[in-house]
Amino acid sequence: EGTKGCVRFHKGTAALARGREETPYLAAIFYQITALYTTTRFPLNRTFNENKLILVAFRCCPWSRCCGMGDFRPRTVWLGHPEKREQRYPRNVINNQKYNFFTFLPGVLFNQFKYFFNLYFLLLACSQFVNELRLGALYTYWVPLGFVLIITIVREAVEEIRCFLRDKEVNSQIYSKLSTRGELLFSLEDYAANQRVPADMIFLRTSERNGSCFLRTDQLDGETDWKLRLPVACTQRLPTAADLLQIRSYVYAEEPNIDIHNFIGTFTREDGDPPVNESLSIENTLWASTVIASGTVIGVVIYTGKELRSVMNTSNPRHKIGLFDLEVNCLTKILFGALVVVSLVMVALQHFAGRWYLQIFRFLLLFSNIVPISLRVNLDMGKMVFSWMIKKDSKIPGTVVRASTIPEQLGRISYLLTDKTGTLTQNEMVFRRLHLGTVAYGMDSMDEVQSHVFSAYTQVNKHNSSRAPATTKVRKTISSRVHEAVKAIALVHNVTPVYEANGVTDQAEAEQHYEDTCRVYQASSPDEVSLVQWTESVGLTLVGRDQSSMQLRTPSGQILNFTILQIFPFTYESKRMGIIVRDESTGEITFYMKGADVVMSGIVQYNDWLEEECGNMAREGLRVLVVAKKSLTEEQYQDFEARYVQAKLSVHDRSLKVATVIESLEMEMELLCLTGVEDQLQADVRPTLEILRNAGIKVWMLTGDKLETATCTAKNAHLVTRNQDIHVFRPVTTRSEAHLELNAFRRKHDCALVISGDSLEVCLKFYEYEFMELACQCPAVVCCRCAPTQKAQIVRLLQERTGKLTCAVGDGGNDVSMIQEADCGVGVEGKEGKQASLAADFSVTQFKHLGRLLMVHGRNSYKRSAALSQFVIHRSLCISTMQAVFSSVFYFASVPLYQGFLIIGYSTIYTMFPVFSLVLDKDVKSEVAMLYPELYKDLLKGRPLSFKTFLIWVLISIYQGNIIMYGALLLFESEFVHIVAISFTSLILTELLMVALTIQTWHWLMIVAELLSLACYIASLVFLHEFIDVYFIATLSFIWKVTVITLVSCLPLYILKYLRRRFSPPSYSKLTS
Repeated sequence: EGTKGCVRFHKGTAALARGREETPYLAAIFYQITALYTTTRFPLNRTFNENKLILVAFRCCPWSRCCGMGDFRPRTVWLGHPEKREQRYPRNVINNQKYNFFTFLPGVLFNQFKYFFNLYFLLLACSQFVNELRLGALYTYWVPLGFVLIITIVREAVEEIRCFLRDKEVNSQIYSKLSTRGELLFSLEDYAANQRVPADMIFLRTSERNGSCFLRTDQLDGETDWKLRLPVACTQRLPTAADLLQIRSYVYAEEPNIDIHNFIGTFTREDGDPPVNESLSIENTLWASTVIASGTVIGVVIYTGKELRSVMNTSNPRHKIGLFDLEVNCLTKILFGALVVVSLVMVALQHFAGRWYLQIFRFLLLFSNIVPISLRVNLDMGKMVFSWMIKKDSKIPGTVVRASTIPEQLGRISYLLTDKTGTLTQNEMVFRRLHLGTVAYGMDSMDEVQSHVFSAYTQVNKHNSSRAPATTKVRKTISSRVHEAVKAIALVHNVTPVYEANGVTDQAEAEQHYEDTCRVYQASSPDEVSLVQWTESVGLTLVGRDQSSMQLRTPSGQILNFTILQIFPFTYESKRMGIIVRDESTGEITFYMKGADVVMSGIVQYNDWLEEECGNMAREGLRVLVVAKKSLTEEQYQDFEARYVQAKLSVHDRSLKVATVIESLEMEMELLCLTGVEDQLQADVRPTLEILRNAGIKVWMLTGDKLETATCTAKNAHLVTRNQDIHVFRPVTTRSEAHLELNAFRRKHDCALVISGDSLEVCLKFYEYEFMELACQCPAVVCCRCAPTQKAQIVRLLQERTGKLTCAVGDGGNDVSMIQEADCGVGVEGKEGKQASLAADFSVTQFKHLGRLLMVHGRNSYKRSAALSQFVIHRSLCISTMQAVFSSVFYFASVPLYQGFLIIGYSTIYTMFPVFSLVLDKDVKSEVAMLYPELYKDLLKGRPLSFKTFLIWVLISIYQGNIIMYGALLLFESEFVHIVAISFTSLILTELLMVALTIQTWHWLMIVAELLSLACYIASLVFLHEFIDVYFIATLSFIWKVTVITLVSCLPLYILKYLRRRFSPPSYSKLTS
């Protein structure tokens, strides 16, 4: 549900809350968490107590808000020495509620009445307590207002209760506690699994044999792949967990910040000889909201509450108000202006006689129906129905509506901004190409690679050396190059093989014998898994890995052992990763590195083919990595290690110092090969993009991938059609370069634009208006190398410069900012987790569902909302026109025409159901809407709800109100009560007939609503003898008078509708047959 788990430490029982554990200081408390089990990775026959998380936690300050913790500071946390506490820390509890028990009602009422129109209706209702302003019974004003408020309060209460229950579930999680004597005070074996890490910790110890553990971070960074975490070496070597409190040690941690990918700290043990000082980095952390996937881990808590990384990275998304709501608000302002004008005219026609200012207020009350109080309720209920229809659509299963207030926005999207990886593509990597410079191997020639690897380890060609020395020499050269490339790819990664039981072999046996059928690869990137799987397919298999070693199996079954000396993980800034290993058989030390061509081109030795071949492979839609190596002597490595360890111990500018030391190795490396991995397209991406293009929606692709790959994917997905030119915006760094390139682009017509993030930043800095003007004219735009903040910036600029609605689609954590910034955010539940899906307004399981979501549900929601709003306004204007005519005829008296239950029943039980049934109306079938997406294009101009349609409905209301009122005045005979009976009955029948006139496709519920409303009115006449003469309505005179008035008010409109359909039919009517 997106509640990023800041878990309150629950003590469990009152007995445990006594004694020395209950202390306001930094008490060393151990907690135990059942680890997450995944059936695809671990056997189900393990007991829960074999897989648990134990953490050392310090006591939180219960009065954190009063302790002055506004400033974040570094901290030193001592193990087992609470008396050395330096500061208090926030409580580890989450609260996602907007209100509490005492502020709920005042808060909801304030949020309702801070808007002018709700306050206006409240003032109208309150004015009825003043005798000079009272027009009728109090309930005629208070009941409608109360109905609106009750619906709002109930809706808010349901949301608050759901939020409270989610928070309570997380905050009440109980963790087994370990005392300072090392005794487990109570067990958690029977408690629920799938518990997350409750606080930010430093990883001290694990029970896993390989000395590491796996972490799932899907709810923190959006990535579903497991992350490898390493304990502090000093504490990992301790005999038992209880020894953690016997040593004299402390952790120094940097001040809390939002960076989840980096951490700076140190671990110091003072009682050692000599004292031990170890550097801490991101690999030693366990952030809150992550899940321990295997093993038992022990950690010390360093951040809690609002200082958690997950909490600090949670931004409050902006409250999205739909364009339709703004348009309706504009219309209601016009109606309010009309209300004031009519009231002033009535008083002016009285020549401002007497207490005219009181008369103005009475007329404002009398004509208050001009601004319909039921409009907001009807629209909100309609949106709930539209959201329910989206969820229940069997053709887009799994779709979730998280923002039920903006479904009609989906019907007016002009710009669709989409991520590439995982959204348009499957994020399933397939190895396609190995390039060695002089020779390249594709999918059809992988058997040659396999034979080269086999020959490199078995040397089967020795007996051929005497017959064909030249050929053998060439073959050996190629074989050795292929072998070196494959070995490098098999070593330079962060992949770990995990063994599972398969029903025949248990886990321990599978791990011991490296069973192929039980092995699963885990890594933080699907690219790395695809590369390791490829090396396995050609004969060199990764069979084992732990914190300090790696094992490869050759085609002959021999096990090659490598010692891992150093690992330099991939970061978005460095765009490369490296590893230093020692071959146990030869003692050789080798530094392997792989990365993007933009950074590796300056690291490897000079060559004349790298840039060209990288471009060629990228144009084929492949993700390219450059692999290189460098041999090190023992002296070189020892010198590097000393400088590297010293840099890692730095507290200030650690990242810069470490990078400088690593860069001293990254020089003149030997280029081994290029690898090309393909990210396959999602199902039905091409037809979906074609539907969107035909609907008049311009699609922009915003990706962090390189320019060539993004361009190829755009072509492959038909984002750029075959007959369209592509203008690749050249890299620019200065204002003059941007000016020249924009002039060159201006001369192009009807061509797609491809631009990198760096060039985009320069253009937006100096020529924002000119660039956006040119880009908006393009049929498609591809922005590559885009940072998450740039994606959100582009969305914001599109909204500001065009005034059109935008929709952002993404699947990863890096798309959240773009999704939250767009008018409609759509999250795709993909391989990168659910972070984008949870942050989005709408969640889909596949990109292809977007077509139906927009073309069918978006279109219907907008057209239905437009019809519903205009009909509610018509209903109110009609009765207000009758009141105006009545007052005019009777010397501008401020006397209500209808009183009591008549005025309430008119907008509720008599007309509510037929009017609301318009939410079921549709002009064409869903299949037709998908087949002819051009129908969607008509909605982009906002014609269903415009000033033109609004004026038409106003004229219809004035016409019908005049006909009904003047007809009743002309045809009544003797008593005033007959005017009420004739006019009110004609009014009800007119509204029912107008609903029938508006409906385009009948639904059985519409017929039920019409008949039910008519039956309710007829049945209620028996109880309305106070307002209507029951004996008169049973006469033939009443029936023919009502019939004539109703026909005169409705028949001309039916005739006009027929003539319009006959001679100027709308576009959709041509397809209905």
